[in-house]
Amino acid sequence: MKLAVIGGTGLIGARVVKVLTSAGHEAAPHSHSTGVDVLTGKGLAEAVAGADVVVNLTNSPTFDDASPAFFRTSMDHLLAAAQKIGVGHVVILSIVGADQVPGLDYYRAKVLQEDILKAGPIPYSIVRATQFMEFMDAVLSWTTEGDTVHLPTTPLQPIAAQDVSDAVAEVAVGDPLNGTLDIAGPDVFPLDELGRITLAARPDGRTVVTDDTAGMFAAVHGDALIAKGGARIAPTHYRDWLS
Repeated sequence: MKLAVIGGTGLIGARVVKVLTSAGHEAAPHSHSTGVDVLTGKGLAEAVAGADVVVNLTNSPTFDDASPAFFRTSMDHLLAAAQKIGVGHVVILSIVGADQVPGLDYYRAKVLQEDILKAGPIPYSIVRATQFMEFMDAVLSWTTEGDTVHLPTTPLQPIAAQDVSDAVAEVAVGDPLNGTLDIAGPDVFPLDELGRITLAARPDGRTVVTDDTAGMFAAVHGDALIAKGGARIAPTHYRDWLS
């Protein structure tokens, strides 16, 4: 099978390309660094030419109120290019519970991306993942003041990037879901506890204090970002990943 992976040089994209190639598929990575610009459409026609499936793993450069425009423009260009050459399946990666967090611009933007795909002319699959384990260092940095990290008790269910990539690759070579697959890690932690576990394994002099007003995850209510029934549970535990 021939697949065009847009955003194929990033954290997930590079892994997806590797998984697909190892399985014998022809998976071509495309990104801004290879001459593809999803905002202008430059290089998209060439990137998707001959592809059976397009996997869109591009991401907005910001998490603010500019992110909806990124996803609207990029999806419009991608779907137009894919439809023109007869692509039979488009796959995107989104976030578990994105529609439950209207207070975050980026999450609203991801829901917009999903809606554009659903309303489009091409059979599709949406893979929704929980928060990546690889993002924990960034999450800690967002709310660090001196030697203290302020974190809310928001429940998270972290998943390893490799587990996400394996699921995206599997969906990409299957029949279109015309729906959504949720994937999540095997363990649920309050975010402040997750921060303490991380710093215990990788001590750097910082300590965590619980602060339910701190950072973007303070806008999340209840268990909105936790996978519900029917989700696929990935095998990698956070403590094992840390070690």
